[in-house]
This record gives sequence, structure tokens and C-alpha cells, in this order.
Amino acid sequence: MNLFGEPERPNRDAYGAFRDRKAREARDVSLSGRDIGPLPDVVDPERKASCERSLRAFCETYLASVFPLEWSPDHLRVIDRIEHTVLDGGLFSLAMPRGSGKSTLCEAGGLWALVYGHREFVALIGATEGGATQMLDSIKTHIESNDLLAADFPEVCHPVRSLEGIHQRAAGQLLNGQQTLIGWTSKEIVLPSIDGHRSSGAVIRVASLTGSIRGMKHTRADGTTIRPSLALIDDPQTDESARSPSQCDQRERILTGAVLGLAGPGEKIAALMTVTVVVKDDLADRMLNRETHPEWQGERTKMVYAFPTNDALWAEYARIREEGLRSGAGIKPATEFYSRHREEMDEGSRVAWPARFNHDEVSAIQHAMNLRLQDEAAFFAEYQNDPLSDSTAVDDLLSVEAIMAKVNGHKRGAVPIACSRITAFIDVQGKALFYAVVGWRDDFTGFVLDYGVEPDQRIRPGVAFTLRDLRHTLADAAPGAGQEGQIYAGLQRLTDRLLGGEWLRDDGAAMRIERCLVDANWGESTDVVYQFCRQTPHAATIIPSHGRYVGAGSIPFSDYKRKQGERVGLNWRVPTIKGKRSVRHVIYDTNWWKTFIHARLSVAMGDPGCLSLFGTNDQTSHHRVFATHLRSEHRTRTEGRGRSVDEWKLRADGVDNHWLDCLVGCAVGASMQGVTVLGDVTKAPAAKERKRLSQMRRDRR
Repeated sequence: MNLFGEPERPNRDAYGAFRDRKAREARDVSLSGRDIGPLPDVVDPERKASCERSLRAFCETYLASVFPLEWSPDHLRVIDRIEHTVLDGGLFSLAMPRGSGKSTLCEAGGLWALVYGHREFVALIGATEGGATQMLDSIKTHIESNDLLAADFPEVCHPVRSLEGIHQRAAGQLLNGQQTLIGWTSKEIVLPSIDGHRSSGAVIRVASLTGSIRGMKHTRADGTTIRPSLALIDDPQTDESARSPSQCDQRERILTGAVLGLAGPGEKIAALMTVTVVVKDDLADRMLNRETHPEWQGERTKMVYAFPTNDALWAEYARIREEGLRSGAGIKPATEFYSRHREEMDEGSRVAWPARFNHDEVSAIQHAMNLRLQDEAAFFAEYQNDPLSDSTAVDDLLSVEAIMAKVNGHKRGAVPIACSRITAFIDVQGKALFYAVVGWRDDFTGFVLDYGVEPDQRIRPGVAFTLRDLRHTLADAAPGAGQEGQIYAGLQRLTDRLLGGEWLRDDGAAMRIERCLVDANWGESTDVVYQFCRQTPHAATIIPSHGRYVGAGSIPFSDYKRKQGERVGLNWRVPTIKGKRSVRHVIYDTNWWKTFIHARLSVAMGDPGCLSLFGTNDQTSHHRVFATHLRSEHRTRTEGRGRSVDEWKLRADGVDNHWLDCLVGCAVGASMQGVTVLGDVTKAPAAKERKRLSQMRRDRR
């Protein structure tokens, strides 16, 4: 206290010194927390140096977990092209089969270019910004998480890892007292600025091809401006834009204009573009064409360079595969068949990447053929990068709703007066039997009289169900019996119901089913089907049947030489019998007859050749599940052996198509009973589609 009794005030100079000292201590603590120095040493300088000029060595050393399989010759050629583009410049467009790793190789090339400082500004361009951002995220993951990369590239990885996932720290990060100026956002990476390292301040940024890519630049802390010197363009088109000539034109102009101008006046940009061909003359197809775009050095690789020559065995494989998918067994039966005949089935084939096949497959050629069987048009476009010239997926079929609406007003089971014959078909599955009954006029006008499942599912009409989730199965109806016994008992119950009684026509005439085909394709049921057809009291009416997949490369039924004792009809034949199965059977071309059925469905109500369903206008929803089966497959028009063929494939594995098979079998049975057709209605929809596509191509030119 002073002389006046007041508190003594501290010396102002002493307080100021105290405050300054505390401020310095706080700054020192802050700086020590922000400073990430010293920079760790390179763990293996020789390893790092060995990969500097070799992209392949970089991938095999630092990205071994990303590329675990053995390289194919195509991979090595593509790696060489990417390496040349990064180091020496130029333009390169590349098409590889979908799933071959072209985008991953593109990412690896961008990472390699950045960490070694081969390029100071890389632009990642995608069809959409989201697509390019995915590539950037992958590169980020390698920088943040790849321990081997961190060991040899501390100048890149150490500052990023020091952020500890809190990217807001980037703005204040220091290394030995100097700002790293690191950038780490959702659309851009700016590598740390560290003196003496070639990667210092390198930039990679994403953009959409149709977005704002003009004028892309980056201004550094010293005021200098850099522009992209390397553009990595990944799949610059979408499925939608590929099918739009105007969108293809627009994107082609951007690639040849804005993208090539990214480097700025007087500079040339190096660019690598990975593409997938979707349809003929889309953007990818154009940029790969060395006649129209020689500057892009387009190169196409394929999944298969030579296909197998044994068409007969592969046709049988296709049938077994389809049956396996329908029955829920998957492709296991087909794989077992292929394994037994592999040497013969592989003959003549040559694949690009022998190591590429799935766990439930045996070889790369089996994998490729499975993809081809699934969707031939997509296979030749996306895996062969060579769309079929005139093989366009034809989808002019009636929709599910349109099929449901084709009701003729007759009650279920009632035979219209115009019908002269009735046929039936039973599709045999392990869990149940699907069936259909159709009445026919002599000109192939058809009336679906009945369809259903044995055992009856006892659910309301129109309620969705599939083979996999059936409530009542053949096993439930025959407890204690084995599978063959269950099928036999089911056939007995169903045929007694369908064939044992009469079907009344509108005029009061009593009719019976004249021909009933029973599916004998499923390997596990073939013997029991033949046994039943031989022993049943309805043997005069029932005949086992085998649908055959006759593709463009197969021998058509019309080219088979008729043997003594055979019956031959419209894409069906009843061969002479041999061996233990002493029951005559019918073989028919499923592709041709599926087109035939859909052609009948497309005929307008009331016209000759129309196929309609029982029921009234307020009952159309009852047919939804049935109509879904009829639309379960798509067709592709293909060329082979000098003819055009509709090849039918399931739209997705495991989809039910049993009632489509039933209608096909009913139509074959009608043809066997003498029903004929004037003209070939199966060609009309395809001809119409080809005409429309030809007009589109003329309009485009």
C-alpha cells in the first residue's frame, strides 16, 4: 500500500514484459503443434529410384494389393502407353473390356505422375463430376493409407498423414517453420510445398466433361500460375449420352476443343482417355477411330480374340446353364458339364486375360461365354469394344401392362367357339410344375384357357410369387417320397386334372386336350419324365419335349437332314427313338418359337393370329405374374451362317420365365396337331425395328 493507503499498482513495464512472454509461449506451443518437422528419411531410396521411370514397376511395388493378378499382354501394352503419355506427352484413347482395370490403371498413372513430379498439374475429367471424384478419392486413400508409399515418399505422405483426418489443419501446417501450403478438399489435392522435391506443390483437380473445364488453373503462393499439363479422362460418356447423337456431338466438340486447350496458349497437353463402347458410333467409338481422330492414337482391346469352334457343345452348355438358372441351381450344372468337356470346348479359343474368371467358373473362356450368353449385344460392345453392326437389342415387345390388358372376355377354362384344338404344356421344376392350356384356331389365333402351378399355391390372383418362395411344393404334396417320386406324383395329379376331363366350348361341344408336351430338359427329371410318359394312361396324348437353343452360329432346324421315321415340322422334329428311353419325344427351336409367341401377343385383338388371355377388363391385374414371366427375357437380333436370328436371354439371373416356356410348348403342340400360319409373322417386328434403326442412322448422317 502507498502512503495514502491505496493498493500498490504493478509496474506497467513489468506487466507488459509478462504479457509478451506469455504470448511468445503460446505462439511457441501453437507453432510446435502445427510444425510437423523434421521430415522422415526415405526408407529405401533404391526401391524408389527403380520405379521412377517405370509405371509397371511402380504398380507392382507400391500398388501390389490393387493388382493381385498376373498381367495380360494387353495390360502391359496399355501400361506402356500410359507411361509414354505421362513422360513424353501425346494423346491416347484406350478401350478395354469392362472390369479389366482400365480406370484403376488410369488412377495409378495419375498417382505416379504426381509423386515423382513428372507432371505438376493433373486434371481428372469424368462424364460426371461424381465419377472423377471417385478417382480422386482413390488416389487420396493411397496417399493416406499406403504404408509402403509413405515409407519412400515422406515428402508427399508425411504432411497428409499428420493432418490425422482433420483437413482443416492444412491451412496452418508447418514443416521446419515453413508453411506446407497443402490443399486437401473434395475436388482438389495440392501436394505439400517442400524445397528440393520435384512433387512440391503438384496439383490434381476433378471436373465434369460438360462442366466448367475451360480456364482451369492454379495460383501458387509466389504468385505464379500453372495450368494442367496432363488430363486423365475416364469414361467421358454415360449410357444415356451414348445413345444420343446430339450429346455425342457435343462431347466430341468438348474433347477436341476445350480439353485440348487446357494447357493454355502455345502449350500442348498430354491426355489419356479410357472409354467403354456402349453402342455403334457413340463417343467412345468415334474417339477410337484412327481415321476420324488419328491424333488420339485409339486402341481397342478385347476379352476374347478367338471364340471356341465347337458350337454344338457350347449350345448344350447354354441350355444346361439356362435350366440351372431357372431351377435355382445356378451355373453349377453348366460348370460341371464344361469341366468334363473342357478340352473340346476350349478348342480354337484365345482370351486376352487367362486369369480373369469368377470363383464359380473354371476358366476365362467360360467366364466370357457366360457374359455373352447373358447379353450378347452388351458383351460385344462393353467387353469386345466392337458393337455388333446390325445386332441391336430389339425391345418392341408388349409391356407387362399391355399383355395384362389382352383379355378376351371369356371365363377361365371356357373354350371360345372358334377353337378347333387344345394343347397344353407342363414345365417341370424341382419344387413345382408350371402349366398352361391354350385353345387354337386353325390359323394360329390363340386363347389362353388356363395356367397355374401344381401344387396349387392357394393365393389370390395377381399376388406376386416366384419359384424360390413357393408356399406349397411337390415335397409337401408327397411327403416321404424322393424328388423323382415327387415329380412323378405331381405329373399324375396334374395330367389327371387337365387330360382326364372335358373342356366345354361356347356352343356346348365337349373338347379334350389333343397334345400335351412335358418338359424333359432338366437333367434331374429327364428319366422320370420319360418313365411317366410311357406309363401314364394318357400316353397317347403326352410327349416329352426338349427345347434347344439354336443361335445364329448354330445349325438351323431347316438344315437337318430328315431321317427315316422322323416327323419334321415348323422348327420342330420328332426323331426316331433309340436306347432305354423308348418313348418318342419332340425337339424344337426355343429362340424361333419365343419370337413367334411374342409376335402373336403383338397382333391386335380381333385380327387373325392374335393370342389373348381369359378374363374381363376388371380382371387384368390377375395376370400380372403371368405377364411378368412372358417379359422375363429380351431378344437380340444377330447374324450368322447367312441368316438373321432372334436370340433370347433372361433379363437377369434367377428371373422366372416358366409360363413363357409353357406358351411356347403349347404353340409347338398346336403345330404338331396341324395348326398352320399364313405368312411369317415372326419377322414383322424385327423388320420394323431394323427399318427404324436404319432411318436413325440416315438422320444422323
